[in-house]
Amino acid sequence: MIDKLIGIYNANGSITGEISFLFGKLTGQAQCALCDISHGPFKKKSAFSRAQQTLGVPFEILHLDELDATLCSFKEYAPCVVAIRGSECSILLSNAELARCDSDVERFFDSLKAKLD
Repeated sequence: MIDKLIGIYNANGSITGEISFLFGKLTGQAQCALCDISHGPFKKKSAFSRAQQTLGVPFEILHLDELDATLCSFKEYAPCVVAIRGSECSILLSNAELARCDSDVERFFDSLKAKLD
């Protein structure tokens, strides 16, 4: 049984990190499939927030600079979704799987739910 899900963005959450990511995205030097799924051009997608609340498992999203010592080992795999089971953590959805969702909220949550079943 999964206790919690952690989505890890491939970006830092500070103002400098957000600006750096935006510049990198505009120049084609930075990407984050999870960001593309959860956010539109200016804010978090409301469909994402609604689906996140109805998942049935706590689901938190963190930036690279917000990871604790346990989750730091997943930095190199970001973006990804990590499943926490007791004291064990493992990747539930990889960067490639997130990219296949093609920025689609429904496709993302369908993929997530399929892994939870």
